[in-house]
Amino acid sequence: MPLVTQRESVLDVYRDAAERGWVVPTFCAENLTTIEAILTATKDHGDKIGCPRLPITLAVTNLYPHRSQSANYTHTRRWDVGLRLFIADIAVLTSPGSPFEHINVMVHLDHIQHDLDRELLAWDMRQFSSIMFDASKLRFEDNMAATARFVGKHGDEIVIEGACDEIETCELTTPEKAERYAAATGVDFVVANLGTEHRASAADLKYHGDLARRIKARIGPKIVLHGCSSVSSDQIAHLYEDGVCKVNIWTALERDSSPALLTDMVSHADKVAGSAVASRLAEQGYLGPSAGTTAKANLDYFTTCYRQGIVFEQMKRIVRDYLELWYIL
Repeated sequence: MPLVTQRESVLDVYRDAAERGWVVPTFCAENLTTIEAILTATKDHGDKIGCPRLPITLAVTNLYPHRSQSANYTHTRRWDVGLRLFIADIAVLTSPGSPFEHINVMVHLDHIQHDLDRELLAWDMRQFSSIMFDASKLRFEDNMAATARFVGKHGDEIVIEGACDEIETCELTTPEKAERYAAATGVDFVVANLGTEHRASAADLKYHGDLARRIKARIGPKIVLHGCSSVSSDQIAHLYEDGVCKVNIWTALERDSSPALLTDMVSHADKVAGSAVASRLAEQGYLGPSAGTTAKANLDYFTTCYRQGIVFEQMKRIVRDYLELWYIL
């Protein structure tokens, strides 16, 4: 079906998910390979459970200081070009006749900065399904005021989530703060810091489900969780019961697919780079005895298609594992 972008249609997707006890996953992407891996895994899982219209959200950051995914989408490194390509690729992949035409695909702008992204915020927001309006760099009072202004301007045309806390800090969101933020801003969803973060870096991170349930008691089941890549899957298997309706994931896709690419390229070093290069790397100690060093370079191994194919398969597996947590009939 066409992309789900109209506000009420997007909310209908979330209402249907709520009735089923589903958490809607949002996967960030900064290239076409990642987008196709996400869509393929979603289609495969939907076919497996007999639900071809599974909802999935594809997301991208813009001028977010930690990662500008729209700029990374193209080697021009221009966010506007990258974002238009991102939108165009999704439109083609979800058009009639595409393998993914039956999936309920939504497009999300993630971590859109209240100041750095002013030019983007002047675009027509109706071409997107939802936006995370991120004013969390401001003082709490100013954050609420800025977010409320954005909701007042765009709340009738796009689903809006806001961050009441800077999610990289160690300060957890309190139920009182979440309730005050939701009431003052009028956002549809609230990004709460529940012990995870959106960048996997610390080994002792922990998802606080008890805190989520206390927040749910104040604002209802409209919590967004960032940082699922930072914790083990057993911690986040029952998020809907805690009031989480949406999760954001990116780091795991890149982090957990890279080792597979490295392993395959090392194993076939001669076919990737030729026996002369592979032998030299082995002599220099970069390759071990199991690495191939005698075969000729092979077109099937040194192309971009080869490298992306490995990453695609691994990303597809990673997405599938998350879908199996949250999409159960």
